[in-house]
Amino acid sequence: TDRKKFHTASVGQVFRLRPFHVLVATGGGYVGYRKYEDYKLEQLEKRGIEVPVKLASEWEVALYKSVPTRLLSRAWGRLNQVELPTWLRKPVYSLYIWTFGVNMKEAAVEDLHHYRNLSEFFRRKLKPQARPVCCVHSVISPSDGKILNFGQVKNCEVEQVKGVTYSLESFLGPRVSTEELHFSQAPPGNSFQQQLVTKEGNELYHCVIYLAPGDYHCFHSPTDWRVSHRRHFPGSLMSVNPGVARWIKELFCHNERVVLTGDWKHGFFSLTAVGATNVGSIRIYFDQDLHTNSPSYSKGSYNDFSFISNNNKEGIPMRKGEHLGEFNLGSTIVLIFEAPKDFKFHLKAGQKIRFGEALGSL
Repeated sequence: TDRKKFHTASVGQVFRLRPFHVLVATGGGYVGYRKYEDYKLEQLEKRGIEVPVKLASEWEVALYKSVPTRLLSRAWGRLNQVELPTWLRKPVYSLYIWTFGVNMKEAAVEDLHHYRNLSEFFRRKLKPQARPVCCVHSVISPSDGKILNFGQVKNCEVEQVKGVTYSLESFLGPRVSTEELHFSQAPPGNSFQQQLVTKEGNELYHCVIYLAPGDYHCFHSPTDWRVSHRRHFPGSLMSVNPGVARWIKELFCHNERVVLTGDWKHGFFSLTAVGATNVGSIRIYFDQDLHTNSPSYSKGSYNDFSFISNNNKEGIPMRKGEHLGEFNLGSTIVLIFEAPKDFKFHLKAGQKIRFGEALGSL
């Protein structure tokens, strides 16, 4: 006969799956499911229906961590650096603007053809008058974003969203030496929270600001203060959107973050930039030695760097509103600071805020 012979692979060869592929497919599918659940929760909140807190189990967190978010974030970073053809820039950026509601009228350069790649577009500068810095209040918002939570720190626990907390000591790490911060030595036996409060009658406060992908991606100094120390925690790069923050306890302690500590006129002050999916790159303008999202790291490790030296005994002075750093995409800023008991926040949980607007004052 003239029939042709067809050679086929066995079923086992066709459907051979490696463990890595299984993890990516399973983990990616589960993340997609969580995104859908987050969307439903947002719709309920918009209708004024209170949603009960439902925390992830250990296996759910482990499954989420199995997704190679660090690798994906590095790949995303390289993609962002690829120069786009001039004719393609406007369609690509316009789609992003439409998806995330970006206000290009605030940008210093509104012409989309000016931005050679996605990274330049994400890090676009604003017109000077677009974000006036409030001079009346002592602490301003360091970035654009959404207020997830704020208030006093109690029992060494900080709320990442309402009803979901994380350990203050796990988040900041062991206390920086008093020699570096010029603080008085706290009496032995005090709690970690009490050790950070250096002046009698003061309290410890916190504020969490979530930066969405459409927000302005740079962050600034929230007050006049002095940065003495930087602590870099390598870690996971899970999403930090409000839905995930409500779902995973101690999310900010799992994720990569850069903790800047120092002091202001009322005592201890810290600003922490928390990394997230596709935001492995955290840049601090005055810290050229900082390199985030490295290919390998030791779990639970951290790297310390002191800005106090023989030549610079005062650290890095920062003025309110001064440029401090940037993300490559939306993420989270956490402020933890000491202030007198009459310090008042001028905020509401869930409100949108812009860089330069008041957070609180005495």
